Amino acid sequence: MSAPREPLRRVLVAGGGPLGILAAIAVRRALPSCEVVVAGGDPGPAAFADAAPTAMPFTNKLHDRLGIAEADIVTRAGGSYRLVTRLSGWGGEGQGGVVAYGEALDPALKTAFARDWGKVRLPGEGAPSVGSLAQVLAEARRFAPPPPGEPTPISTVDYALRWHPPAYRDLLIAQAEALGIGYVPGQIDRIEPGDRDTIRAVGIAGQGLIEADLFLDCTGPQAALLASHPGFAFTDWSASLPTRHVYIGEPGAPIIALEDRLTLTGKGWVSEVAGIDGRHVLLGTPAPLPRAEAEVLLGGRALGAVAMTLGRAAQPWLGNLIALGDAAARFEPLGPLHIDLAHRQLALLIEMLPGREITALERAEYNRRSALMMEGVHEILALHFAAPAAQEVFGTHPLPGRIAAVIDQFERRGRIPFREELPLLAQEQLALLVALGWTPGLAPAALAADTTAETQARAAFAAEAEAALAFAPPYDQWLARTLQASRAPAG
Repeated sequence: MSAPREPLRRVLVAGGGPLGILAAIAVRRALPSCEVVVAGGDPGPAAFADAAPTAMPFTNKLHDRLGIAEADIVTRAGGSYRLVTRLSGWGGEGQGGVVAYGEALDPALKTAFARDWGKVRLPGEGAPSVGSLAQVLAEARRFAPPPPGEPTPISTVDYALRWHPPAYRDLLIAQAEALGIGYVPGQIDRIEPGDRDTIRAVGIAGQGLIEADLFLDCTGPQAALLASHPGFAFTDWSASLPTRHVYIGEPGAPIIALEDRLTLTGKGWVSEVAGIDGRHVLLGTPAPLPRAEAEVLLGGRALGAVAMTLGRAAQPWLGNLIALGDAAARFEPLGPLHIDLAHRQLALLIEMLPGREITALERAEYNRRSALMMEGVHEILALHFAAPAAQEVFGTHPLPGRIAAVIDQFERRGRIPFREELPLLAQEQLALLVALGWTPGLAPAALAADTTAETQARAAFAAEAEAALAFAPPYDQWLARTLQASRAPAG
């Protein structure tokens, strides 16, 4: 009979940004008897996962698992909700589309959706019908999070959260302090090797050495620990991802909206995230722009610029060191993919937490699945730059992975081939491809003469949409009431 492995005694998390703090919370929750220490400061604005003002729906589930209440994010961290992302210009001037979350659409409506988008439209004929309840609600500006455990007309609507990054970090710090997680400020100035390919300790300027059994690198794109490891290797993505410069805009006036925007211009892409703390905007270009020109596209003052080096770690887990988020992969911030990848990697780590003795098999399996996650992000990003108008701005680039097959199958048959560990579900990918300017082909089922199922599905969706609009309150009024109630004195 085999004996249980000795558990981890101490885990050191390098990087004091939101990702590092959340990673420390996750490890502490999973191993209550393990000492967890966060070392180092905030990785800074070039660490897009840490600077992100929003995430994807996966993060909601991770927060729930780690005891971080959604209500606290809304009332204490400047939180708000996103139901859809609106893309414009990727298929040409005047073209656009909407991407919602989840897989809630009836299969018969997916077929109708493909036919509607694929048909030739006469002058004056409107756009195809709305493709999701989320879009119906977003365009009507009606929403409130449905009560948990209670069926409602909007219970199937998936959503994402936004927040004010400094306030979100403060919320996580309070949670970490309540769990007894330690914090050592200062810069990492020394890495002490251990046996074989492990790390024995990390030195913090003015604080001395800190030993640990497991080290998590959450230091952002500098990858302070991983890049110093003798086994570190970098997989270059620059051939297929052409953004070379990212400009960070000063937050603008607050915006109460249920959608964010991703727009292609003649100079590059512009990402806009709405929030009650202001409008967060980024600009990505293939070549540097004069400051004044960049600020016109940003719609305000530029706070800084980041020169991009695109790619990923060949192996994010080396020895007893694991890199998460920007320390494992560097890419353009087209949407909240940085923080989504980081949180998926963190969830995988908690699923596979080792003992003090780490086996080669568990390292290999983590590296396999984490690499699939990173390459999935790579493929989704590459889809944007393969869009018709994007090629005019960024040039033509080779398609990584299975992207060529995805586009081919979508255009010929209106279907999305399965790929493991992708950040988007099939229905989300379908909507993204349409929003980027591709026209879906029709599967044999779409050519069937009997339209009974489709007619019934349309009627059912119309009834669901009517019920959802009747149930959901005006979003701005609900948010104002919620925030006002949180400020009311107790008693």
